[in-house]
Amino acid sequence: MRTVTLRRVVVTGIGAVSNLGTSAPATWAAMKEGRSGISPLRTFPQNEDWTVRFAGEIHDFDPSSVVDGREQKRIDRVALLAMVAADEAVRDSGYDIRNAGDPYRHGTIIGSGIGGVLTMEEGHKKLLETGPRRVSPFVVPRLMVNAAPGNVSIQFNLKGPSTAVASACASSGHALGIAMQTIQRGDCDVMLAGGAEAAITPLTLSAFASMKALSTRNDDPQRASRPFDRDRDGFVLSEGSAVLILEELEHARARGARIYAELVGYGATGDAHHIAAPDEQGSGAFKAMEFALRDAELSADSVGYINAHGTSTPQGDKAEVTAVKRLFGAHAHRLSMSSTKSMTGHALGAAGGIESIAAIMAIYEGVLAPTINLDNPDEGFDLDFVPNTARERKVDVSLNNTFGFGGHNVSLVFKRFG
Repeated sequence: MRTVTLRRVVVTGIGAVSNLGTSAPATWAAMKEGRSGISPLRTFPQNEDWTVRFAGEIHDFDPSSVVDGREQKRIDRVALLAMVAADEAVRDSGYDIRNAGDPYRHGTIIGSGIGGVLTMEEGHKKLLETGPRRVSPFVVPRLMVNAAPGNVSIQFNLKGPSTAVASACASSGHALGIAMQTIQRGDCDVMLAGGAEAAITPLTLSAFASMKALSTRNDDPQRASRPFDRDRDGFVLSEGSAVLILEELEHARARGARIYAELVGYGATGDAHHIAAPDEQGSGAFKAMEFALRDAELSADSVGYINAHGTSTPQGDKAEVTAVKRLFGAHAHRLSMSSTKSMTGHALGAAGGIESIAAIMAIYEGVLAPTINLDNPDEGFDLDFVPNTARERKVDVSLNNTFGFGGHNVSLVFKRFG
């Protein structure tokens, strides 16, 4: 039990850009519809040498309303995605963060697994083709992983903690958990936290394909991401961003803020097992969920919904299901667990932020996003994965899992405010 009373943290703003929609409401609406955001690749040309020719691209992304055209040229796509999501979250919160309060009480933590890889590839190509004197001076501020929070801090005059987290696919989860702790201990009153990823590039796609990590269902891309299904054959690479406004409860109350949910628990572990493969028994995932519930001071049977990491890889899905069944026991068959990656694909470092929206909205609206493409659950996968169709269910506590290469595991616990 805690010996120090920590300040309470609530979610008061949500912003997102995904292949399901260029706003949080559009993304959430598509999730409820069970719509896939996967399509044949348009970003760069491919031939038959490419074993994977589809991805979760955002086709209609236009940051012009947030960043003017001249400034866009100085910023990598990953940071632009973060800036647009952050702008929406701030507007959604109703808090004039640029001008209200003490800017040293406002901060940002935004995670990314890879950062400005598009800039890296373009800069390297320029170097080889034209020589070192023609490499742009903007390459470094564009490619660095911390460019997203750096630009967001400038965008909103955030003078408190400004940092990046790079823990592969767990990056957003870590960012949200650390931001929560920053507010809990009194260092800040408001944090913009989440993740961004724009890694649909030739190098990234070919590298993941070489690892045999990606689905090769080129003839049916919208059905390629199929978590928990026996015919799953890998994840689908996607891009996107999500930023949440986390706020100290009394600060939010004082301004009459709308509260989506309370963020009450954060658990993080390392597998210490393999640089790319999960522990088969899901031991790290088990402990991350256990620690998150302990941090929240909640029992396992209080959880009504889990937004699973659920990448659609044979090993990863099995490890997560094993961990959930072990931790929750008989209650595992009473709760619901779905993977929205069946619709979005895997946005790597942005995944935890995007998927936290589904966990939050399950509480706020009482609707569970489905796991689409789940036709034949794998052997032993006998839980309620909310197959193919969204469902209404009152949820008081939800849990979001994000796990990443390197053995990084994060679980977050959201609770109905009241």
